[in-house]
Amino acid sequence: MNLIQDLFRAVVLGIVQGITEFLPISSTAHLLVFTKALGWSSVGQKYYVDAIQFGSVIAVVLYFWSDINQILRGAGLALQQRDWQREEWKLLVGIMVGTLPALLGGFLIRDVLPDGVLVIGMMSITMALLLGLAEQIGNRKRGFADLTIKDGILVGLGQMISLLPGASRSGSTLTAALFLGLERQSAARFSFLLGIPTLTIATLYQSGKALGNVDGVLVLLAGILSTFVFSYLSIAWLLRYLQRQNTWVFVWYRLAFGASLLLSLALGFFQPA
Repeated sequence: MNLIQDLFRAVVLGIVQGITEFLPISSTAHLLVFTKALGWSSVGQKYYVDAIQFGSVIAVVLYFWSDINQILRGAGLALQQRDWQREEWKLLVGIMVGTLPALLGGFLIRDVLPDGVLVIGMMSITMALLLGLAEQIGNRKRGFADLTIKDGILVGLGQMISLLPGASRSGSTLTAALFLGLERQSAARFSFLLGIPTLTIATLYQSGKALGNVDGVLVLLAGILSTFVFSYLSIAWLLRYLQRQNTWVFVWYRLAFGASLLLSLALGFFQPA
């Protein structure tokens, strides 16, 4: 019975992870709040919810496989021909350089950063306001072909904000890209590609802990499979959505989510940390 229960919970958490990982609303925030609210301690350990992100890694790599292949091939040709102005070369270097701040920050300060529902609520509201500001002042005149190494550095610095629970990796990078004047869909696409190295390395690191601590690999695999399916669907939906719509729905959602958490704290439903 416990195995069936854990499998069910793993699938549900995979759905939550898959839907929220690539939307600018913070998967970490939703998973932590979800597991705390329901008391799902058996599959609520941080190393477990981090490990099921492997399904998100597989989904984003498969969805953008043609883009990844084109970037690597083009960068290889640029290296052979010493053509440093080639679009694929600049994009690859931008992704590599943009990945470093979050990886370095995660290695140095991740374990000392504040955690808990209070931080999640405050960061959700803060990032909602920043996304709303980016939506207002970003000119959205630049496409994917206009990306530069400088964009990779600046969006990568924005990705460091996601080390704080509730900030959202996709939300922080999407916001930074909009501030830099990218079109909404191009900003989201670059956010996804930039997140692949960071998400992959962090997930592989946490997966080692999960395999040693979770009772039964089957539970972990169920969570990963569920995460993969809903991550893929989430990516496809968001890119289509941003072709026609703005990001205000996520701004209002994050404001409501953060305010609800702070109200729940005030009423004693959650502990501050």
